[in-house]
Amino acid sequence: MPIVKWVAEVMGWLMNGIYKIGIHNLGLCIILFTIIIYAFMIPLQIKQQKFSKMNAVMSPELQKISKKYRGKKDQASQMKMQEETMAVYEKYGVSPTGSCLQLFIQMPIFFALYQVIINIPGYIGEIKAIFDKAVVSITSVDGYADVLTQFIKDEGLRTYTWRADDVTTNRIIDVLYNLSPTQWKHLGEISDFSGFSDVLSNTANTIRPMQNFLGLNIADTPLALIKSGWSSHSYLLILAAVLIPVLSWLTQMLNIKLMPTAATTQDGGANDQMNATMKSMNTFMPLFSAFICFSFPVGIGIYWIAGSVIRCIQQLIINKHLDNMDLEDYIRKNQAKAAKKREKSGLPPQKITQQAKQNVRNIEEPKCTTNLKKYNNNSGSKAVDTYREVPETKPGSLASKANMVAEFDKKNKTKKK
Repeated sequence: MPIVKWVAEVMGWLMNGIYKIGIHNLGLCIILFTIIIYAFMIPLQIKQQKFSKMNAVMSPELQKISKKYRGKKDQASQMKMQEETMAVYEKYGVSPTGSCLQLFIQMPIFFALYQVIINIPGYIGEIKAIFDKAVVSITSVDGYADVLTQFIKDEGLRTYTWRADDVTTNRIIDVLYNLSPTQWKHLGEISDFSGFSDVLSNTANTIRPMQNFLGLNIADTPLALIKSGWSSHSYLLILAAVLIPVLSWLTQMLNIKLMPTAATTQDGGANDQMNATMKSMNTFMPLFSAFICFSFPVGIGIYWIAGSVIRCIQQLIINKHLDNMDLEDYIRKNQAKAAKKREKSGLPPQKITQQAKQNVRNIEEPKCTTNLKKYNNNSGSKAVDTYREVPETKPGSLASKANMVAEFDKKNKTKKK
């Protein structure tokens, strides 16, 4: 993914810069790195949630339009519904795709964040250099690719770049970086690598303090730590390992609670169905992330927790900002911006508005309808057909064709009488 790769390279420079200023604990690097990236994303978050606030304001009008045309699938009705919906967006000076740009920008950032965190040696040169001697020793062994592939399989390692048919120096470094202390020990016990077990041991001892965060190795998974703690009766280690997925779930739920929610209605429309779906997703996704967090490296869990905490703080700031926002002034500014864009395109607001109204008139359903009145007179009940005046319509339009049919029916009714 070229875009993600370019964004990851920029973020990699940032991660490398954090390390070079003297923060050599990779857990702290990840937290500081996440804080900086999310701080840069605050304007995007504010803009996206301003749009959400405007959606909440527009929602009653949009729901009325949706209810008005519910069940009408003909082309004329669908076009009218679209025109009326666009008129509401134009009224408030926003675009129906107002939040798409923010999402489009944020998605590569999130993917790149994840890539940098799981492949730190690829972005911090000094970390990569730690593995140089170990890699030289490993690649000097005949059939080292097959040995490493079997080792990955036996240890059940989660690898992100490993390809057994194309083993490169960088791929070997990625594997070594993600080894836990126990796995480093197992690697040194392989008979083919026994001649340089001291090199592997020294490499493990060098990287271990950098990967240690509050007593947890960020390359280990919480599940592996729980198993290790259980076998060694280290219950404090088990508690710390369990806290990673639990805090991941808790902080995400808190973030969701702070997010503004759309107002619900009682008409059972599409809006309510969407809100119900979102509510289910907001309950399921934190639980799912907590579950998979058990099998992911602790470093990923730290990133999720740090990211959720930062978003909670951001959300408190954004909520306060939105609560103090002058909505009418914001609408006026949106309308002014929309007017400038249209003017640049050669379509002033007045012209667009008139055109929109003309489009609505062109697709209106014909006004001529048969109104059957029943009334009682002295001789009994009698049905009388009355017709409205047929309005002038544009030749060839839907309305003109409908009027022709109505006129034909009227003549036939007159003849029968």
